[in-house]
Amino acid sequence: MSAASRAGASRPAAPRIDSLAFLTPGNFADDDPYTGLEETLQLFEYGERIGYDGAWIRQRHLEHGVGSAAVFLAAAGQRTERVELGTAVIPIGYESPFRLAEDLALADVLSRGRLQVGFSTGMPHAELLGDLVYDGDWRAFDLSYGRIARVVDNLRGDHLGGPDTVIQSPGNTQRPRLQPHDPGLVDRIWYGGGSLRSARWAAGQGLNLLSGNIVTGEGTDDFTTAQLNLLAEYRRSLPQDRPSRVALGRVIVPFDSADANTRARYRSYAAGRHERTLAPRGPKRTLFAPDVVGTAEEILEQLTADPVIAAVSELRLELPYEFRRDDYEQILYDVRHLIAPELGWQPATAQLQGTA
Repeated sequence: MSAASRAGASRPAAPRIDSLAFLTPGNFADDDPYTGLEETLQLFEYGERIGYDGAWIRQRHLEHGVGSAAVFLAAAGQRTERVELGTAVIPIGYESPFRLAEDLALADVLSRGRLQVGFSTGMPHAELLGDLVYDGDWRAFDLSYGRIARVVDNLRGDHLGGPDTVIQSPGNTQRPRLQPHDPGLVDRIWYGGGSLRSARWAAGQGLNLLSGNIVTGEGTDDFTTAQLNLLAEYRRSLPQDRPSRVALGRVIVPFDSADANTRARYRSYAAGRHERTLAPRGPKRTLFAPDVVGTAEEILEQLTADPVIAAVSELRLELPYEFRRDDYEQILYDVRHLIAPELGWQPATAQLQGTA
């Protein structure tokens, strides 16, 4: 029996996790972007090979990361066969609702229906990028919920024009609508919500909910209370007949199979981010969850005591920024073998040769 199993014998019943995914930042060096992007694609392959249910990429503008999640996931779809392919999150302020819907639908068809698309509002680096993206006064545009709703409406594939409107192309006459028409993708749209208002909006639109390690402190200074309130508000606001998914993100860094220097580096990383978790920050009263770093046994003690973990069935491992590929693989390996099974999760595939 493993140390984690022995510890589990004396703990209360663990939460039940049915789906395990990871989110990676997609780092690359300024003078060698190919190597970093290729290593991220290989990480997607590795995650699928050892049984993860989902592999997600961040979308980042002006940084050493993936600026177009749709392009990256189209490539990832050709390198994997089973794993869900997600993006968390696309800042909607920089996107054309119709053109983005075309790109996402195409990438989803190429992956045979595996995309999971997360959105957020806002425009990071707006003062630098706004005038480059838009010809008009973008400050007067709707760059919030309404723009996401337009993407979703486009993905529904309603025909454009009147009932008699057709377009001609070589060898074909058809009623115009977004192509390729991919009816299943609209049910795999997620919103990264951090406030009660955003949770209500996502539920009202029938979107799935992503909740990570950042929430808004509304009526409380306690992160756990705020996140539980967020999940409750989302579920309370859902239409009765709407099936939905809720995925919880946590920065989890086990070091059971890491060497001594790597363990020290992981602890230093977490210590450098601890201060931000002590009190609400900024005018929006932003609350941060502590990173979960340590041995598998230490991590399981924290996770099984977390009531938010018990309130969800999908866990998304958020990988830290600027770690190395071998760090990421070690973290994925330890979570998959030492932590997730103790939370009730079972791998979706038996392709474990050389990794068990």
